Amino acid sequence: MKASFSRERRFAFHGAVWFLMLFWVGCATGGQSARPAPHEATAAYDSAPPDTGDDDAELVAEALEATESAEALWQQGDLEGSLATLDHAYELLLQIPDDPSLVQQKDELRHLISRRVVEIYRSQFATATGSKSQIPLEVNEYVQREIARFTGPERRFFLESYRRSGRYRPMIVRKLREAGLPEELSWLPLVESGFKNRALSRARALGMWQFISSTGTHYGLDRNHWIDERMDPEKSTDAAIQYLTDLHGMFGDWMMALAGYNCGEHRVMRLIRRQETEYLDGFWDLFRGLPRETARYVPRFLATVIIINDPEKYGMELPEPLPAEGFETVEVARHLRLSDLDRALGVEKKTLAELNPELRRGTTPGEPYVLRVPSGSAATFEAQLAALPAFKPPTEPSIAYHRVRRGETLSTIARRYRTSVNEIVRTNNLRSRHRIRQGQRLKIPHRGGSAPAKIASIGAAKSVTHKVRRGDSLWRLASRYGTTVDRIKRDNSLRGDRLSVGDRLVINTGLASGAKTYAVRRGDTIARIAASRNVSVDAVLRANGLSRSSTIYPGQVIQLPE
Repeated sequence: MKASFSRERRFAFHGAVWFLMLFWVGCATGGQSARPAPHEATAAYDSAPPDTGDDDAELVAEALEATESAEALWQQGDLEGSLATLDHAYELLLQIPDDPSLVQQKDELRHLISRRVVEIYRSQFATATGSKSQIPLEVNEYVQREIARFTGPERRFFLESYRRSGRYRPMIVRKLREAGLPEELSWLPLVESGFKNRALSRARALGMWQFISSTGTHYGLDRNHWIDERMDPEKSTDAAIQYLTDLHGMFGDWMMALAGYNCGEHRVMRLIRRQETEYLDGFWDLFRGLPRETARYVPRFLATVIIINDPEKYGMELPEPLPAEGFETVEVARHLRLSDLDRALGVEKKTLAELNPELRRGTTPGEPYVLRVPSGSAATFEAQLAALPAFKPPTEPSIAYHRVRRGETLSTIARRYRTSVNEIVRTNNLRSRHRIRQGQRLKIPHRGGSAPAKIASIGAAKSVTHKVRRGDSLWRLASRYGTTVDRIKRDNSLRGDRLSVGDRLVINTGLASGAKTYAVRRGDTIARIAASRNVSVDAVLRANGLSRSSTIYPGQVIQLPE
């Protein structure tokens, strides 16, 4: 019969956990038996001991799985759900028999569950005491070092960023107050990006709050061909506030939350869990184990706030901040170039681009979109809208992949795909336009379905001899020479599809006289082509020597069966 875990028993267990954990943390390591770190304890359960029964091993595995589920719930902010899952893990632990072969596993599992409970209660306690509105502005040698940088070699960056902050900080402070977070966090973008909406880091973090793509998506920032909301000041501020709130709820400490914002909560959590006797110590006891950039990041933020609170003390004269951006919104449902809007509204160049930094391509999407316009210009915009010129965005290039063959140059490849050498160099980040190597895989941009040029035109009666090279296949040769796999096999009496390097094949370029063909367009599939010609998919595949897993590309010539 399963043990019942009553509310009173749960509180008693949690209280015992607190006592045991505080005792463990307070003990000196000398003369004590070694305790496994959490990650070591977890590893102990990867496989059940050979001398335990299947049922007992299943209980151990189930208890460990419940403990890991509790951690996931905690990271999602569901503290009650996490505690309830830990309660279940402890119920399972009580059912494991006192077998001598299981003593160590039970002790390690009990320690793991206890530690999780302490982590959760620690975060709850820190939040409940009011630390959510307090950031300790400690000045130590590390903070002093960053103060010296901001007042010395980085002085110009600091002052320009402070001046730029005026555009956005009133909005950020208002949102922080509504969320109940410390107003000091409004200076975090100075450290992150210098208050630049289009700032891009080496790690591909983007925007004023420097979100990487995955974290931005997790917190509701959309990204598509036309927009990237990581660059929108208001939307990214909302996402940053939610992320910081979650981090503070997880760690119960602003210093650790800021560290998590910079390098990720999982990195900080792993560092915390490696602690044993110093487990309950604060940020300054742990920060040496953080990545170098993060170890500087928190002192850098503290230095920023300290200087701004008392600039005279540090020999700084802060400039007048820029005025906050004023705007109105209008809804548009077609492509409009922002430069055309600047002229229509009679404002300076790039005014609309600065008000709408999330627009990636200098134009509005071709669907309903809320556009910011300067204050007082909404009525003018509505009057000018009908007179604005129609704008059709340029077609984005398709990408083909090409394996460089012996003797090829970028010029010959560019001619084949009807593109330019410069486009290939830019797309592949090549250092030189004169150096490519055999076997190198290149991305080749070519516009809107224009086909790679075939060596011979369709229907030509010319025959060529091809010496098989490494990487060749019948399908690639058929595509290259504008013929089909079946015809190559028939002309060379091939029974199978295998080729050997060095073989010579006679290839009749062009299709048989009178053959029906179709040039593949962007977005086509074999199924769509077959349906449009009222033939079966299998018939199309057979006629072209393709399988259901084969890839087709724009410009490829497909033979249609009779």
